[in-house]
Amino acid sequence: MFRLLSPCFALTAAVNLSVLAEPASPAQQHFDLPAQPLSSALLQFARQVNQPLLFDPALVTGLQAPAIQGPFLPEQLLAELLREQPLQAMPRAQGWLIKARPTPKMPQAAAPTTTVSTTKPEVEVIAIRGSGHLSDASTGPLLWPERLVLKRQALGVQDSLVAKDIADFPDLNLADSLQRVPGVSISREAGEGRQISLRGLGPDFTRVQLNGMEVLGTSSSPMDSRGAVSRSRAFDFNIFASELFQQIDVTKSYSARQDEGGIAGTVNLRTARPFDYQGPRAVVSAQLGSNSLTHSTDPRLALLLSDSWADLGALLSVAYSNRATKEYGSNTTRWRRETGKKAADAGDTELQALLDSGELWFPRGHRYSVWQNDQNRLGITAALHYKPGDDFSLVLDLMHGTLKNKLSEHHMAVKDNTTVNSLVWRQHNGDKEVVYADYQNASWRNENRQDYNESVFNQLSLTADWRLNDDWQLSGMLGHSASDYEQPWVNKLNIEASKTVNIITDFTQDAFYGRSYSPDFDLTSLDGYRVKDLYFQSNFIYSDFDTAKLNLRYRLTDQMALSFGANYKKFSNSGYERMAQDFPANAATPQNQGVKTLSADRVRLFSGHPDQSWLVGDLNRILSFYGLQHFVLTDQHLMKNSAYDLTEQTQAFYLMPHYQALLAGNVLKMDLGLRYFSTELRSQGYPASELVSLQRRYDYYLPSLNLAYELTDHLIWRAGLSQNITRPSLTDMSLSATVSQTSQSEADYGQVSRGNPNLNAFEADNLDMALEYYLAGGGLASVALFYKDIHNFIVTGTQQVRYSELGLPAELLPKGKTVNDIFNLSSPQNAGSSSVKGVELALQRDFDFLPAPFHQLGLMANYSWADGETLYRNVQNSGKDEIKALPGLSKQSYNVTLYYESAQWGARVSAAHRSRYITAVESGSADDDERGYHASTTLDFSAFYRLSDQLKLNIEGMNLTNLRDESYSDSSDRAYNTTFSGRTYMIGLTAEF
Repeated sequence: MFRLLSPCFALTAAVNLSVLAEPASPAQQHFDLPAQPLSSALLQFARQVNQPLLFDPALVTGLQAPAIQGPFLPEQLLAELLREQPLQAMPRAQGWLIKARPTPKMPQAAAPTTTVSTTKPEVEVIAIRGSGHLSDASTGPLLWPERLVLKRQALGVQDSLVAKDIADFPDLNLADSLQRVPGVSISREAGEGRQISLRGLGPDFTRVQLNGMEVLGTSSSPMDSRGAVSRSRAFDFNIFASELFQQIDVTKSYSARQDEGGIAGTVNLRTARPFDYQGPRAVVSAQLGSNSLTHSTDPRLALLLSDSWADLGALLSVAYSNRATKEYGSNTTRWRRETGKKAADAGDTELQALLDSGELWFPRGHRYSVWQNDQNRLGITAALHYKPGDDFSLVLDLMHGTLKNKLSEHHMAVKDNTTVNSLVWRQHNGDKEVVYADYQNASWRNENRQDYNESVFNQLSLTADWRLNDDWQLSGMLGHSASDYEQPWVNKLNIEASKTVNIITDFTQDAFYGRSYSPDFDLTSLDGYRVKDLYFQSNFIYSDFDTAKLNLRYRLTDQMALSFGANYKKFSNSGYERMAQDFPANAATPQNQGVKTLSADRVRLFSGHPDQSWLVGDLNRILSFYGLQHFVLTDQHLMKNSAYDLTEQTQAFYLMPHYQALLAGNVLKMDLGLRYFSTELRSQGYPASELVSLQRRYDYYLPSLNLAYELTDHLIWRAGLSQNITRPSLTDMSLSATVSQTSQSEADYGQVSRGNPNLNAFEADNLDMALEYYLAGGGLASVALFYKDIHNFIVTGTQQVRYSELGLPAELLPKGKTVNDIFNLSSPQNAGSSSVKGVELALQRDFDFLPAPFHQLGLMANYSWADGETLYRNVQNSGKDEIKALPGLSKQSYNVTLYYESAQWGARVSAAHRSRYITAVESGSADDDERGYHASTTLDFSAFYRLSDQLKLNIEGMNLTNLRDESYSDSSDRAYNTTFSGRTYMIGLTAEF
């Protein structure tokens, strides 16, 4: 299992370069600057010392710099450049800010002078925003480099967001912020982002770090079509509010110093620290929001307090929001080719022949649905920073986050639709789809479900940076994080009008939004309804990371440096389910066991769906009727085969030399690295009736080469070669078994899935390339190419097995099945190779070439194209394998923002688009050959008006078009789930002190 990417080393040996000094320390460097415009001298200086240097071009216009030659410390050289200028250099956490020297020429009583500039400042001040946004001003202390400076300073392919970028957009959480990055697409939950796909690869392929250590955040969706409870390595970004973060780096090319694991890339999150600010800072923001479906009043609050005293600084940040959400729609629980139906009129032989043909596709159970949620999100960050000088820094970071969801679901579903009066079918993509059917003696099943779940995240880390002397630098960190997902109760009640009503299901007007109704049955009346069943479930998932890192950097000579280090990481993940079902028929029902009649005091009318009202059971009163009002799931209800425990302990070492060289008179920076890691895996669980434990170890060598070549002062070419891995999904690695409880007909095969801890990791050979042109006015035009050759791709294999041969207990059987029935047993398997390739285009441009007032306009846009396929086994239970697109891959995505910004006010309109993509290909499922989502485009708006230097008004609107979110079943493109989540509006104030 040892693989080496030899082209990296071959390329290094083939290039003969003249090596220059690596800008790694404040030791003296040799400078040779000719007499030239000051702006050119500052850019040449910044490139040589490899530190960000920010200034307003208007400040240096017309100024000349003298010729300077000789050895200098960077600070000395910068002071010499500015000695005869009306400017000063202000040191920052990274680099310097050039600003005008203060002058006492204007008396305090003098009227202020307003200057209109056609060029926007390169430097912006960052503070916390109203509604959790961060605000900006054109004067004051600088907090952090803007995103283009960070992108330019990076050696590999990277995109960054800083606090101002997050502040400028109406983002409800971290995923909403990340969708602005080229190559990033997001999935949504209740109108806000949840998970990301990066460069055409699904959420499992992106690694997430917080303040330098790998983390995992777990939440859930009430919808099966969106993955329900997440048991994967995918990070659920909706746990965190975006305003908690000072900087986000999306690193797309891999280097040996990075932790292994993210074939798509790594998202690095950094929270704020006190020395990001100069002096004390206090910011409070408050916001009220509402949604067009809920008509609620949703508060959102944020607070930031920061101060420093000589060598010590402290910071506290808090973000809280309460939000009522609602989604409604129409869904089918997929479609099925059926043969068991019969014509209501026995004499209608033509209809019966059609029903017996096996060519008709019917919706499995069309239903109206409403999902309502009362969501509370709380985030807290704290930092204690000791920094006695530039040579030493010690930071204690703490982060706490909670996401609490109290959900209420309502569904009105068509069931037992086996007797057909009449039907209409259409020819669609080679299939006969029933778009209209009149059923006799069918059933209405009305579900009422109450669900509570919470995600709790905690992290504590200690980070040290120490420059021992001119040659040696040391950095290290110790950290622990815990992500706990608990769903202590899911209570579900079904009432039904069973096999007594005529029901019409109609998709003729809208193929993706069907309508069902009864011409002779009152859905709002008690007559005909009775209790079907009660069901209780709970889910628990716990994840922990313990991390230790030690990194050293040694300046071998003035011409090169060497980095090396060691990492230790322990990851633990465990989970289990509890379940009790079939009440009140269950003998454990405390009272009224077996009684299914309903009375008027135990039902209520539900009118939350705009298309239909229907009768539902009053869950609390029915629980009381059966003596279940205090029922709690305990260990006696444990689904033993769902319990698993997975541990990975990884030791890693890396070695990486750094070079900086002149090639044809221009600067070329390069690093060449090799990472070795060894992981010990332990997986334990109940794949059958007995506890099984498995241990194994695997090792990899991961080489990397990254270079950046400055073709001109404004043009940079980047290239990278690397190998990386992604570990299999947690569900795939667990020693557990799951028996699907989805309702089925007698002819359907049951579904059982098992994990496979013997899976090998995904392995990828990566090629990255980018060309970036930095515009003189502060903009950017760039193109990036990537190619990934992925080995050991994981697919799901199936085989048909009699349930009695699986070794699983009979109590796991779904209703209607016996131990003698045949089940599809699915498990993950390593297959062959796959690949993904793509291109990313980005443009940011202020329209400062236009006459006033249009010179304040600007554009930010990016476009991504990706293509990749893989092999899927036993597609649609056909026994055949098929090649389809990778899960989560949208071939096209783009973001476009048009903005207008002045010191007094600003506004922006943003559109985010992703094309159709596959979410799953379920091996052995006869219902469809794939599932996924149609293309979607969301439209958002934000604006601010500065009431004073300390107070700002913010207005925001999200999902302005009330996006229709459509998931499909089968490549023939049949309706699965169509929902609306409404428009969201917010207004708030920010006060800065």
